Amino acid sequence: METIGLIGVGVMGRTVARKILSGGYGLQVYDVNADCIEQARALGASVAGTLQEVAGRAKITLMLLPGPDDVRHCVAGPKGLLSSATPGSVIVDMSTIDPATTTEMAAFALAKGVGYVDAPVLGRPATVGQWALPAGGRKEDVDQCRPVLSQFAAHVLHVGPSGSGHKIKLLNQMMFGAINAMTAEMMAVASKIGIEPKLLYETITASQAGTVSNLFKELGGRIASGNYDDPTFTVDLLIKDIRLGVKMAKAGGAPPILGRTVELVNEISQTQGFGSSDTSSMWKSYLQVWGKSK
Repeated sequence: METIGLIGVGVMGRTVARKILSGGYGLQVYDVNADCIEQARALGASVAGTLQEVAGRAKITLMLLPGPDDVRHCVAGPKGLLSSATPGSVIVDMSTIDPATTTEMAAFALAKGVGYVDAPVLGRPATVGQWALPAGGRKEDVDQCRPVLSQFAAHVLHVGPSGSGHKIKLLNQMMFGAINAMTAEMMAVASKIGIEPKLLYETITASQAGTVSNLFKELGGRIASGNYDDPTFTVDLLIKDIRLGVKMAKAGGAPPILGRTVELVNEISQTQGFGSSDTSSMWKSYLQVWGKSK
């Protein structure tokens, strides 16, 4: 039985873990969070004590990590994956980070004979199995990983050289941020002008208008029910993604206008204490700015 390595078993990592295990693979995980490790162990995964242990056992290692610094540490740190990875193995970064870090890590990996693929997730935990993974890197490395990635993604698309997958993901996250900010603002405005957010949500979703996206249904549903516990995606993580997207756009000679506004809205929410909450909670940020907390 082939063993797959998985670094990072938070919400998305555990979602991936379930699919890998149900697909008949062995799974060895590593995480610095004890609670995450215990939840992964309960799923049936074996737990590694070090990154080197994972790299020494798995021919394919997936990473689902918070940000660029975490990826650098896990890949190229003194006791990172590349310190023990065998030639012919492949590291797949499914995190959301900047393409510059990806190309740097890919160069380190290839110099050691290790493949490197950036394949961030386009999809939410609830839609696992239907995800699309835009994959950057060498085609042969993508093809080597395709059977594993297909356990939890409907589409594994080779989109170009290293960093290409993360470019597409950051563009997607900029759009996510705009929809999130507008949903929050609309709900807050409704409250201020005497329309209950729940009524607004139910009316719009019943209309099946073009504005009714799956993301609006999820965000609006949380706001309508006041359900901000067990966040699907936090304000802190969204801020990280939007900042990376804005930085990427500026570096490409395309300084964004709306993207920078969304970045500011997120930063205000974070300073108000909503950083660890689901992004749907941002509607309360508007109310605070206008002098009415809810």
